[in-house]
Amino acid sequence: MVYQGTVQNGVIVIEPGAQLPEGASVRVELLEKQQSEEIRSPKDDILFRMAEHAIETGIPDLAVNIDHYLYGHPKVTDEK
Repeated sequence: MVYQGTVQNGVIVIEPGAQLPEGASVRVELLEKQQSEEIRSPKDDILFRMAEHAIETGIPDLAVNIDHYLYGHPKVTDEK
């Protein structure tokens, strides 16, 4: 989970409503001013938008045999 917060008098104050278990380990990452001023939408994340770049390859078993097509590994067969 990601929680937003601010530093007030040298203490990190997490957004209201966030409930963290006592003794939990946390990681603090300083955001650039622009990022901290606006809460970013998941649609701003490039991985979220990856499907926009998908194309039809015409290879019906690409997902199953990606290693074959990229690296020459033996093809996986269904054996039914």
